[in-house]
Amino acid sequence: MWLPGVSRLCLGRRGRVLGRWCSQAAERDTIFALSSGRGKCGVAVIRTSGPSSRLALLRLTGTEELPLSRSAALRRIYDPQSSEMLDRGLVVWFPGPGSFTGEDVAEFHVHGGLAVVSGVLNALGALPHLRQADPGEFTKRAFQNGKLDLTEVEGLGDLIHAETEGQRRQALRQMEGDLGRLYQHWSDALTKALAHIEAYIDFSEDDNIEEGVLSQVEATVALLEKELTVHLQDGRRGERLRDGVRVTIAGPTNAGKSSLLNHLCQKPAAIVSPVAGTTRDVVEAALNIGGFPVVLSDTAGLRETDSDIEKEGMIRARERVCSADLILAVLDAAEMAPQPDQLLTALQGILLPAQPDGAQPTLLVLNKSDLLSEQDRARLLGACGQADLPPVCLLSCKTREGLPRFLDTFSQQLSRMCGDPLLGSPSPTQARHRLSLTKCLGALGCFGRHRNLDLALAAEDLRQARRFLGQLTGQVGAEEILTLIFKDFCIGK
Repeated sequence: MWLPGVSRLCLGRRGRVLGRWCSQAAERDTIFALSSGRGKCGVAVIRTSGPSSRLALLRLTGTEELPLSRSAALRRIYDPQSSEMLDRGLVVWFPGPGSFTGEDVAEFHVHGGLAVVSGVLNALGALPHLRQADPGEFTKRAFQNGKLDLTEVEGLGDLIHAETEGQRRQALRQMEGDLGRLYQHWSDALTKALAHIEAYIDFSEDDNIEEGVLSQVEATVALLEKELTVHLQDGRRGERLRDGVRVTIAGPTNAGKSSLLNHLCQKPAAIVSPVAGTTRDVVEAALNIGGFPVVLSDTAGLRETDSDIEKEGMIRARERVCSADLILAVLDAAEMAPQPDQLLTALQGILLPAQPDGAQPTLLVLNKSDLLSEQDRARLLGACGQADLPPVCLLSCKTREGLPRFLDTFSQQLSRMCGDPLLGSPSPTQARHRLSLTKCLGALGCFGRHRNLDLALAAEDLRQARRFLGQLTGQVGAEEILTLIFKDFCIGK
């Protein structure tokens, strides 16, 4: 994988890099954009990045001296063409490479009126070598200039879009580089192992390589396989926390599924009616439950019917049950009270299309508790304690009895599924992370099979594994291997 904006000087035997990566000398345009939110606001921040940022700051402030770096200075801001004053605000100068993008950066903190913002943007656009930034271009330049790796870039994007406390914590940790450092640690270990095996191939015949080199490589690969396997067996905690836990409300008609959805949404998101089969399609809502993001789906009631539309709704309901991370199985407590021994059978009828081993987390919700007598309530709860059932919540969507306890149980289940993003090792947060890590693990497995057959093939397996790890952070440099060969071995002694 070649990094953007760099090139190789020359290659030696086996395609090794003998030179260093070097930056292309081509001059970039200077970009500018409104960095704060659009619309009327108290203060708007307009940012530039690139070699002409100095010129832009001087021309728009009508001065010949830059303010102190990283210090806010109050300045009048002018249109450089008409010399008309546009506003009076704060300007900040960030000389490169000590800026977010690694380039010279200027910021204009002006009043947030639409006319003011438009005037400053038009003034910047009239200057030579300045242009409007493309979406994400400031962050892209930060990556290209080595200020952020790809995982930190993704963390920054997730932080901007975070809507729950859990998402904020995970994104901030990733933006701070915890996930990138873990992947870089594994990449460094692979680089060292590859350097050792390359040196063994090239110099073992000259008896210049220490004994036990291949054993060290094998031990490193075995440890990496173990750590990668554990990292991937995290129950998709990071991805669930980033994208939302998929929760499906399922059950027979008129059990109170739509009423439960409305209570959780705190608004009439779905139509509630005593007529059975009111919900025909999937109704979705994005919620924040206890600081965890949830994508909640209310589905059509399950029953025997001759209606083609209702049958299609039940097909979609079954599909949502199969793909759900968590199932809220809703049953009518008043119907189940006379025959509590049928609870397990009724639950299995809801979960029929789900995972056969029962691995899908489920909460059993017994609604309409307000219709139960004390005797029925005691008999039903007793049966729940004896049967092999998931956690049970007895509640009434009509009177709200039991809803606080249900929400507490629901939040605890979400916490177990998502975990605390600040504790333990960071988790993969995107499908691309899991894909590259799985490919890396596969390449390490190939190394074990090729180790005793062909060391050249085994070395290529390590090179592939390292390339897959490099795709995660965007940092792949073959010259590091040659550096480590000279560092770790006394060649030519």
